[in-house]
Amino acid sequence: MSSNKVIYGLFDDDDKVLHATKTLVSKGYTVNEVYSPFPVHGLDTAMGLRYSRMAITSFIYGVLGAFLITLLMWYIMIEDWPMVIGGKPNFSYGQNLPAFIPVTFEATVFCAAHLMVITFLFRCGLYPGRGVFAGSKKYNPDPRTTDDKFLMEICEEDSKKIKKIEAIMKETGAIEIQIGEYKVKKRKKLISIKQYLKNNLSGIFKFLPKKKKS
Repeated sequence: MSSNKVIYGLFDDDDKVLHATKTLVSKGYTVNEVYSPFPVHGLDTAMGLRYSRMAITSFIYGVLGAFLITLLMWYIMIEDWPMVIGGKPNFSYGQNLPAFIPVTFEATVFCAAHLMVITFLFRCGLYPGRGVFAGSKKYNPDPRTTDDKFLMEICEEDSKKIKKIEAIMKETGAIEIQIGEYKVKKRKKLISIKQYLKNNLSGIFKFLPKKKKS
């Protein structure tokens, strides 16, 4: 966490904020956050955000639900109190498997859906007591973004770049621009694998002997 100049650009249309994001990113600026009243298609790609890992948690929760309900049905219907229903076999789980499939499916969906929503809310800080006070990690700088406005947030320290960012925001349709100093966590700029290897392996070649020019 460090004190940065934060530029806020307010937009009244989702197409305008998407166009502004693409323009700024194409010029080398990093959009720290965009506050929106609803999901804007393509905005995450334009900002260069990583692919969500929520699908992985959904799979884990689904497997957990299927395992727990299978264990419960086996204990109740097979181990603890086996019952003869319509003369059907009840001495093994495999023989009763077709009857257990609907319950297993419902429990899998139930656990995956509910636990994934809870995980999402906690990951985003959308639970009571978070994001209420200014300066908190999940603080919304403009309540109008919960109605019909879109707010772009960019962290920058260079005064020359700030003026350029302001000019681009005005050109792309920003209706309000504000600059302040807040303790905002600056999002790291994503780099390609090729650039990562170049940055981290370049130091190795410094120790290799250089060829003498003939």
